[in-house]
Amino acid sequence: MRQIFLLIILFFVGQWLVKALRRHDAHSAQRTGAGGARGASGAAGNGNGAARPARPPQLAEPMIRCVECGVHAPKSDSVVVAGQPFCSAAHARRHGARPTGRDAR
Repeated sequence: MRQIFLLIILFFVGQWLVKALRRHDAHSAQRTGAGGARGASGAAGNGNGAARPARPPQLAEPMIRCVECGVHAPKSDSVVVAGQPFCSAAHARRHGARPTGRDAR
C-alpha cells in the first residue's frame, strides 16, 4: 500500500516540476523578448522611452476546396477557372473536359 501511495506522490511531484519548468521557460523567454527591446531603447537615451511596436500576429492563409476532388488547398496555390477554385491546373482541365448538359447523359 505504501508503494502505491509513494508512486502517486511521485507522479504529482513530477507533474508539478514539469509545469514549473515550463512556466519558468515561458517567463524567461517573455522577459528577454520584450525586455530586450525596452532595455535597448532606454540605454540609447533617445528620450522618448517608447519601445518598438509589436508586429501583429500572422493570420493563417485562407483555404479553398477543389471543385474536382474536394481537397482543401491554400488560396495562393489554387487555380481559379470560371469562378470555380481548383487545387491544380490538371484538375481544372479535367473538370473543363467533362461533358455537360445533354452530353452528360
